[in-house]
Amino acid sequence: MLDNSKQDAVQKKTQAPEHEEIGSARFDSSSKAAKADEDEICYLSGKPYFDLVLSKSHLLPNGLFVPVTISNMLPRTTVPVVLRHGGKTWNMSYVGNVVRRRFDSQWKTFVADNNLKVGDGCVFELMESSGTNLVFKVIIARGDIPPQLQELIDSRGKSDEAPIVLD
Repeated sequence: MLDNSKQDAVQKKTQAPEHEEIGSARFDSSSKAAKADEDEICYLSGKPYFDLVLSKSHLLPNGLFVPVTISNMLPRTTVPVVLRHGGKTWNMSYVGNVVRRRFDSQWKTFVADNNLKVGDGCVFELMESSGTNLVFKVIIARGDIPPQLQELIDSRGKSDEAPIVLD
């Protein structure tokens, strides 16, 4: 059982109105750093979106084809589009006046800058849409397998000592 002074100290550490104390660090929810990270940890806001798990064809430099489910909501002309992720923005064009609507070849810059790979997941939430421009918030979910687990996966079934076991 804690005496009153220790109990008060524990209680003060667990109460955090606007600022939270985590160990000895303080998290200020109104700071610029928190705002910059808002794209890293966020939820969908109820606006239209599309998602995809990246394959080799999504990483080609000729652009990214936009699914019909959302392209029907977008302009049928070429307009500027901004992709937002991690406090940064990328400018490109949305080509909407063709059969297979897409982001133009500047998509490759977004891929390179974010080190996107096959297996990564992306959610594109349409934040603004007009006849003259588009803005998407992009959430990236890495599809990387931790190296320790990859080694275990790679080693299975290669010898009698490391069989693949199915339950």
